Amino acid sequence: QVQLVESGGGLVQTGGSLRVSCEASGLAFAAYDMGWLRQAPGKEREFVAAIRRTGGVTLYANSVKGRFTISRDDAKSTVYLQMNRLKPDDTAVYYCAVYSSGSYYYAKNYQSWGQGTQVTVSS
Repeated sequence: QVQLVESGGGLVQTGGSLRVSCEASGLAFAAYDMGWLRQAPGKEREFVAAIRRTGGVTLYANSVKGRFTISRDDAKSTVYLQMNRLKPDDTAVYYCAVYSSGSYYYAKNYQSWGQGTQVTVSS
């Protein structure tokens, strides 16, 4: 079965950087579009970024555009999210997910999820 394992979260000060990773297994990784979504306490899960399977086309939420970069290494079956200039509002559990169909911006359109990794940005 599909397994997604996130890593790299942690505590960082405002303005700092983190890179989170997600290693996939049980699927032909290169054939799938991948996404990062996040969920803060008391809030719904929201789209952060996505990367298509071919050509590396990327999409970002407006709130992270210019600060976050999604990338993938198909040889390692891994998708990354580089987060720079972090803000307290970025505090959330970050999930990677396999895109299914429909709009990239809705969590319901992703079919498999990791367990998440906590990112906390202190002010």
